[in-house]
Amino acid sequence: MAPHKAAYIPSKKARLEIGTAEYTHPRENQIVVKTAAVAVNPLDWVKQDVGDVFSSWIKYPFIMGSDLAGEVFEVGPGVTRFKVGDRVVGHAVGMDERSNKSSEGAFQEYTVIRTNLACPIPDSLTYEAACVLPLGLSTASCGLFMKDYLALRYPTIAPPSGSSNSKPVSKKETLLVWGGSTSVGCNAIQLATAAGYDVITTASSHNHEYLKKLGAIAVYDYKSPTVIADITAAFKDRLSVGAIAIGQKSVGFCIDILSKCQGRKFIAQASFDWPPSGFPQGALDWPAFSMRMGTSMMSLKAKSALKRVQAKFIWGTDNMANEVGKAIYEDFLPQALRDGRFIAAPEPLVVGKGLEHIQEAMDINKKGVSAKKVVVAI
Repeated sequence: MAPHKAAYIPSKKARLEIGTAEYTHPRENQIVVKTAAVAVNPLDWVKQDVGDVFSSWIKYPFIMGSDLAGEVFEVGPGVTRFKVGDRVVGHAVGMDERSNKSSEGAFQEYTVIRTNLACPIPDSLTYEAACVLPLGLSTASCGLFMKDYLALRYPTIAPPSGSSNSKPVSKKETLLVWGGSTSVGCNAIQLATAAGYDVITTASSHNHEYLKKLGAIAVYDYKSPTVIADITAAFKDRLSVGAIAIGQKSVGFCIDILSKCQGRKFIAQASFDWPPSGFPQGALDWPAFSMRMGTSMMSLKAKSALKRVQAKFIWGTDNMANEVGKAIYEDFLPQALRDGRFIAAPEPLVVGKGLEHIQEAMDINKKGVSAKKVVVAI
């Protein structure tokens, strides 16, 4: 097969460039997807901004990107779950150290995807809508279901009360999702609801109804001066199963709430508290930046210990090497999407068509979006 087009990061901290990539045939438990749409994530522009401070194992030039949807172009030896021509969504894991391969990066015309991180999609779901799912879905599912995180019951298609993995409880088991309108938040709400848990979440007021449609039983404005007290009161007569924290200062807020609740006091942390001023632009600025970050993390760790609430960072790519990937992408998601019980959320914000628009999409994502995921059609 002839080389194909790709959007590379050519060197440390450089802007993306369009070039060619060699076609890579899939191995066992892999497929090649002809990319139809990609979504961008903060980790893409963070890697671009900070260089080797993040994912230092990556060698340039490199093809980034985690979220894609498209058509199966080739299947690896022994793969029976997919066939050529299937419409799929997939989580590309090239940036993970366990892969560290440009062939598994999403920002190109043909991408190698692992079968335990791929899911068929119905004809009713556009590629642009579907590609918002993978990294947010993987991150949320790792935090919710991995044994060394919240270890919740898996989601089911049947009503939770009739499922074999449900259990009677005297109080309503409730998950706190701080940052519900984010990609991770939208997926966490739906996954936890499908697993039979109530979800309380936070968001800007204009996103409250949207998150209730996804399954949240209550949504609080994170900007409210009484939000901590309000959510703590909402947990009265409920049993905490823990929290997923997304966004600035979210872990600290979740510690304050869970420390006063009955039940599990564990936070799956999906983001760091980056300084509002952003990342340093020059080498001389990094020592002060590192000191501020270190002080912030030490303060958070002390608060966690003092209030006896554990927090642990989530890596969504862990699904490539555990049982959660199969449980979500193979056992749950295909039928849930077909039946409309799981919605591809947040909604896509399509900013252009073609690989040359991916850098623009990253710039837009960096500026911030609300209840949207920035998407490029290919």
